Amino acid sequence: MARKILVVDDERHIVRLVQVNLERAGYEVAVAYDGIEALEMLAQERPDMLILDVMMPRMDGFEVLKKLQADDATKDIPIIMLTAKAQDADIFKGWSSGVSSYLTKPFNPRELLTFVERIFQSLEEPGGGYDEEPVWEV
Repeated sequence: MARKILVVDDERHIVRLVQVNLERAGYEVAVAYDGIEALEMLAQERPDMLILDVMMPRMDGFEVLKKLQADDATKDIPIIMLTAKAQDADIFKGWSSGVSSYLTKPFNPRELLTFVERIFQSLEEPGGGYDEEPVWEV
């Protein structure tokens, strides 16, 4: 069964570009065009991953992220931020908010697919996931 990815972005051409590339790679794709619509979809079905823009009408990506992390049913869904917000402060906010990856627009669709595949691979590995503390060896 194909993994399902929810793509959330208010720019329809970006959604379509991401959707086509993910579907060609064998993923099932659902789409939402703002944060509210994404949360409504998540209430009905649980995707395996979200690709989430930051700047959207009605509810921005950081607010969506906050709501997902506050809910036990959605807090472990990996999230890739795909956004034009490329300032160091924005990137730091994304990483410190708990996203699995942060990719800035314009982006290379192959790079996005690489992030998606690596995140899924890390979840399949024994002891995989993002809840573990990193091991630092000196």
